[in-house]
Amino acid sequence: MQLSELTDTAEAVAATSSRLAKTDALARLLERAGPNEIPALIGLLLAAPRQGRLGVGWRGLTALVVEHADEPTLTIADVDRALEAVAAASGAGSAAARTGLLTDLASRATAQEWDLLARAMLGELRTGALGGVLLDAIARASDRPVASVRRAAMLSGDLGDTALLALTGTAEQLDEVGLQVGRPVSPMLAGTAATATAALELTGEASVEYKLDGARIQVHRHGDDVGVYTRSLADITHRVPEIVEIVRGLPATDLILDGETLALDGDGGPRPFQQTMSRFGADVARDVVLRPWFFDLLHVDGRDLIDEPLSERLQELDRIAGEWRMPGIITSDADAAEQLSREALAAGHEGVLVKAIGSTYTAGRRGKSWIKVKPVLTYDLVLLAAEWGSGRRRGKLSNLHLGAYDPSGEFGEPGGYVMVGKTFKGLTDELLQWQTETFPAYETRRTANTVFLRPELVVEIAIDGVQTSPRYPGGIALRFARVKGYRPDKTATDADSIQTLRALLRG
Repeated sequence: MQLSELTDTAEAVAATSSRLAKTDALARLLERAGPNEIPALIGLLLAAPRQGRLGVGWRGLTALVVEHADEPTLTIADVDRALEAVAAASGAGSAAARTGLLTDLASRATAQEWDLLARAMLGELRTGALGGVLLDAIARASDRPVASVRRAAMLSGDLGDTALLALTGTAEQLDEVGLQVGRPVSPMLAGTAATATAALELTGEASVEYKLDGARIQVHRHGDDVGVYTRSLADITHRVPEIVEIVRGLPATDLILDGETLALDGDGGPRPFQQTMSRFGADVARDVVLRPWFFDLLHVDGRDLIDEPLSERLQELDRIAGEWRMPGIITSDADAAEQLSREALAAGHEGVLVKAIGSTYTAGRRGKSWIKVKPVLTYDLVLLAAEWGSGRRRGKLSNLHLGAYDPSGEFGEPGGYVMVGKTFKGLTDELLQWQTETFPAYETRRTANTVFLRPELVVEIAIDGVQTSPRYPGGIALRFARVKGYRPDKTATDADSIQTLRALLRG
């Protein structure tokens, strides 16, 4: 299959808001794909290449200087082989090797194809073809029930492999996909609510538990063999030996546990999220010790529990996890839930999770059975630039470059602004139109994709926190930034400072 078929389909999918039209276009694409192309195709559509971490960042891709091909010649197989080589580059000289491989790939791609590939590698494709739409497309292309495809994807944890099985296997083989110790499954996800009281109104009687600012983990044990996986199902077993030893000591032979892990400081308080995540990287921070907290149990000693109510799963978890159990209570009392929320916040954690006590474990899905409650942080930041949108946002200035005030010049010029992140989330059609009409009056220069602005416009941004990052001069990046609204009542010097944001890094 030609890569241009994918780019044309991605453009069509991004240009429509109709879920049915998106599904139809993706189904037609999948029907034309060969068996060896399907997993790679799904990975690119999800902006999550099947090779996993590529060691490629925004700086590296934007620094490439190439002349793109005039006509499309690349195939999906060509791209898959190139990304395989990029992912395999390691050791001394690996950065230069990756640059060479990417330069070659970019020169063989048309400008349209490279735009898609770059955004797919950075996880920023934004076609609207998320997992749910792709699931529907796989079901349509394979003529299999959506429920069968969804359950297979949940329990295998791999949409690419599910698509391959649905499109090339039998209906019986698809239905036989089940929970398997040692094979991670997509984690259940949570919706959001402003307060614990509001969450309880959705769930009824619930398990109200601490929400840590940690990293999601899923742990599988078969005898003495233990595997630890991240939220994205990456295997980090060899990097967290302390968690492996803890799980080996639990009173069961076969287990699948869901939980979080967190590094603690000397006073028992949570360390910054990024310090926890440092244990998952290639250069393991051995001085950072992780402690697990488990909040769900999917399998124990030959018994699958995902279709059992949460009350039953927690009863078994209490028996097995002991001191490693996530703190929480079972209640329908709003006052009790709010009190636990205050205790969690006072201990330095994010808030609480409220889980309907009768809910089953719906892997990979976000619904109203699990509700997370945590305070929203808002800051006033300055616009430094905006990128032209794609798909439905084509022709509109969309992705915003956000800067914090640096009055002392600690990270640049005194009175200047330090970039701390980007976001396109929270922008309504009206705001997109306003930005496109307004920003040119503040323009200082532009490139093919970006309009740079005088630092004068102030925008209120909601975030979940910050994390350390070498990408920006201030050493931090915003977490889950989204636009709340513009602040015409404020000048750029009224914006929050880089020092204020850096203070969010606890410890």
